[in-house]
Amino acid sequence: MPAYNKADLERRMAGAVEALKHDLQGLRTGRASTSLLDTITVEVYGAHMPLNQVATVTTPDSRMLAVQVWDKSNVGVVDKAIRSADLGLNPITDGQNLRIPIPDLTEDRRKELAKLAGTFAEKAKIAVRNVRRDGMDTLKTDEKKGEISEDERKRLEAEVQKLTDATVADADAATSAKEKEILGK
Repeated sequence: MPAYNKADLERRMAGAVEALKHDLQGLRTGRASTSLLDTITVEVYGAHMPLNQVATVTTPDSRMLAVQVWDKSNVGVVDKAIRSADLGLNPITDGQNLRIPIPDLTEDRRKELAKLAGTFAEKAKIAVRNVRRDGMDTLKTDEKKGEISEDERKRLEAEVQKLTDATVADADAATSAKEKEILGK
C-alpha cells in the first residue's frame, strides 16, 4: 500500500495558512480588537499561557482595550507581557484591570507592520514547501518500492504541485488583504 496521503498533505498545508491567519490577526490596524492580544503569552504559575487564559479582554470602544486579570498577583506579569510584545501598546494599570489606549499608527509603524506581515507569510510559505517536499519524497519512495508506476508518480507530483500553488495563493491573498488594511489603502 502506498504511503502517499493527499488528505494529510492538504491538512498540513491548510494548517500553515491557518497559523498565518492567526499571526496576521495579531497585527494591529489602528482599531481596537481583542484578537490584537491573541499572540501574547504570559509566564504565570511556572508555565507560558495565552493571555486569554489568565484574563478577559474586551473593547469598550474603538480606541481602547480593557484587560481584566483574574488573579491580582498576575497583573504586573500581564502588563510586562503586553509591553514587550512589540505591538507599540502601553497599558495603564487600574487595580486588577489594564486599560490599553490604541494610539494612531504612524506611517513608519504601518510600514513596519506590513513588513512583519510579509515575514509571517514567508514563514507560512516555507512550511507549505516543506510539506510539498515531504509529499514528493513519499511519492519517490513509493515508486522505488514498486507500489506505484512512474506515470502515477508524475501524475501525483503534478497534483501535489497544484495543491502547493493553491495554498501559497491563499497565503498571499490573506497577507495582501492584511497589508492593505494596515496601510489603510
